[in-house]
Amino acid sequence: MTRRVDYAFLHGGGQGSWAWMPVIEALHQQTASAFGQGLALDVPGCGTKRSRDTNNLTLEAIASELVGDIVAAGMSDVVLVGHSQAGSIIPHMVAIRPELFRRVIYVTCSLPLPGQTVVAMIGSGVHGENPDEVGWPVDPRTHSMEERFSIMFCNDMEPAGRTEFMSKIGPDAWPLASYTHTEWRYDQVGTVPASYVICLRDMILPVSWQQKFVDRFDADRVIQIDAGHQAMITRPHALAEILRNEAA
Repeated sequence: MTRRVDYAFLHGGGQGSWAWMPVIEALHQQTASAFGQGLALDVPGCGTKRSRDTNNLTLEAIASELVGDIVAAGMSDVVLVGHSQAGSIIPHMVAIRPELFRRVIYVTCSLPLPGQTVVAMIGSGVHGENPDEVGWPVDPRTHSMEERFSIMFCNDMEPAGRTEFMSKIGPDAWPLASYTHTEWRYDQVGTVPASYVICLRDMILPVSWQQKFVDRFDADRVIQIDAGHQAMITRPHALAEILRNEAA
């Protein structure tokens, strides 16, 4: 009998659970007999939780809520898949219930250094300008946020897909604590086996920075995909196949 696998998905900044729906559908199509649950989580303030007041939430409270959502779904031995900013909170989730997860898969995820905020990690210059900052693909002083978003998220999308994605981005807002937090959890990194998916065409996190994050997450497996930052939208079937392989 084929073992059924449960997946929990966590979205990146400025997005919600909706971003993972193409991959969940792809997993259903590819492995109907081996696919258990596919739970797309929402950080408070995002997706199905957009109406929440998040002003007083701490990062630990957010992590606890997300773990609670997984437990409430009746899931165990979970493959936890995160994208982008999700990397900053997943170690906190693992610290709460490490036995809940069989593997963590980071899809072009980031994690600030201890004492550093997410904002400081990104910085205010362009890629390569400061070796200690990720930077932006274009100068933030001369390009609007909409222009930056289009370049960062949509560089490998067709025009129709770009328009659709840009119409969705914006209403979802991670709590302020996720941007001001500095006490990141590194103590549980490596206690659950981890894979890292490098997106070769990523315009937010250059490959050189993704490789740094591979080390920060202590990933024991590294896989590459020919996609931009939103691989779950532009290459859902290819990413689903990677997730299936890593889950096995």
